[in-house]
Amino acid sequence: MIQLLFLVLFAEGIVALLLLVKIGPLRELVIKSLDQLKMGKGPATVKTIASTMSVILLSSLMSIIKIQNKGAKLGTMSPMDQVLWRTHLLEASLIGFTLFLGFIIDRMHHYLTKLIGLRINIGSSKEEVERLQKEKMQLKEKEDKSSMEIEQLRKQVSTLSENLEKLKLENEQKDKQIETAEAHVVSLQKQSADLLLEYDRLLEDNQNLQAQGLGYKS
Repeated sequence: MIQLLFLVLFAEGIVALLLLVKIGPLRELVIKSLDQLKMGKGPATVKTIASTMSVILLSSLMSIIKIQNKGAKLGTMSPMDQVLWRTHLLEASLIGFTLFLGFIIDRMHHYLTKLIGLRINIGSSKEEVERLQKEKMQLKEKEDKSSMEIEQLRKQVSTLSENLEKLKLENEQKDKQIETAEAHVVSLQKQSADLLLEYDRLLEDNQNLQAQGLGYKS
């Protein structure tokens, strides 16, 4: 029993060391082995073994107390009782260390598994952040491009507005020129009408003068 406990304690010490110190792929191998041990009927088996060892530990402690009480009553312990006391003490110590180290291994495995999960999540988060940063850069480039296009459109609109104003001014000038020309045409038409009237009057006077001249001759 004691030799088996020493073997178990030595094995647990190696497992704890491999969990504490990363030696190549051994830590991952130990973690995977513990993961498989905690699957299926593994936890129930481990609990049964731990319960059995706890009962043995209590039995050894009770034996130690009985031997001490017996020695106290007799005033001294016999050599056989001393051997049994030391054997039970060693056995109880080994079982206690084994249970304690098993608990430490379980907690280390639990927190290492969480740590690995957190590292994976952090890696995924970093990839997500990098992807978002790339998208942000792309959006910024598109925004800058859109801003340049908007600025160009504003310049074009400004140029078109200036051209429209020039066309309006030219149109107003041409309208004024047309109005001036129309007024000039009206004035010329008026002058022409006056001249025609004057011409008709002169022609009538001329005919009258001619008629008078003919009258004088006859």
